Parts: sequence; C-alpha cells; structure tokens
Amino acid sequence: MKKLALFASGSGTNVENIAGYFREHPSVSVEMILCNNPEAGVIERAKRLGIPLRLFNREQFRSGEVAGWLTEAGIDWVVLAGFLWLVPKNLVEAFPDRILNIHPALLPKYGGKGMYGHYVHEAVVAAGETESGITIHFVNEHYDEGAILFQATVPVEPGDTPDEVARKIHALEYAHFPAVIEKAVLGQ
Repeated sequence: MKKLALFASGSGTNVENIAGYFREHPSVSVEMILCNNPEAGVIERAKRLGIPLRLFNREQFRSGEVAGWLTEAGIDWVVLAGFLWLVPKNLVEAFPDRILNIHPALLPKYGGKGMYGHYVHEAVVAAGETESGITIHFVNEHYDEGAILFQATVPVEPGDTPDEVARKIHALEYAHFPAVIEKAVLGQ
C-alpha cells in the first residue's frame, strides 16, 4: 500500500476530492493531512473524513520536524493540495521526486511566489489570455519550477471574470488531480 500525506492551507476541497478518490483504493491510501493554518477549513474536513490531521508552524516545517513526522508514519508520497508555503530542502530531499503540487495556471506562466488562487486568475484575465488551465508538477526547492507531469486547459472567453476562470480551473482540478496522483504513485 502506497501511503499519501496531503498538505493544505485553505478550505480543503481538493483534499476531500483526493481522499474520496482513494477511499477504497486497493493500492493507495491517504494516511494524514497536514496544515499550516489553524483557521483553515480543511481541519473540519479532515475530522469529517476521519483522516488524522497535524497542524504545524513555520519553524517545525523548516527545521525538518514535519519531514520527520512523515518518515515516522511511513509516508511514500506527499501531495500539495492548496498549500502555499515554499517546501524546504529537507522535505524535498526526504521525498525526492515524490512530492506533487497542483498549480491553477499553465506553468511556466503565472507561477512563482505570490501567484496562487485568485491572484493567478486575475493575472490571466488582465493579460487577455485566451486559455488557462492546471499544471500538476513535481516539487523542488523553488516555487512552481519542478518538472511538469500533466497539464489540462480551458478557454478563457472574452468577458470572463477571475471568478469564472476560477470555477473552470476548479472543475479541471477535481477531474484530473486524483487520477494523475494515482498514475504517478503507481509508476504508470
């Protein structure tokens, strides 16, 4: 059984979608959820889903304590599902080519520090892009620079608001992220 740890900073809709996908999976299980925001909606989702959750602060993350928790729990893969902090070197080294992230744009465009959520969709609309999408990529020590595993696109129509683009992007995330995780984890 391949064990996943999911990291989230916000509401946890992607976490819930991933957990549901793997609930009865014969080869992959979601073992824990980790969160850096004590006010995040994902905390209540984790309780409802019955998945252990650990809160952590920046010092615990940077010092290697969080990486230690994952190693002790026998975690095989780490998935960033709406997680906003830069992953420290100790975690990247503990899980080489086994940390996945989803970004709400077509990298390398609209990536980097500060480019998350609504900020990305506002930038896409402001630039007059005709398409946007999602990028699922491996994580390295730099924001949104790891090797790209998968991309999917949606049209950005004239007159689309950032909220409309966000709705389209969320649909792509829910449709593709769990299956791409499954393929990566199972080496397919």
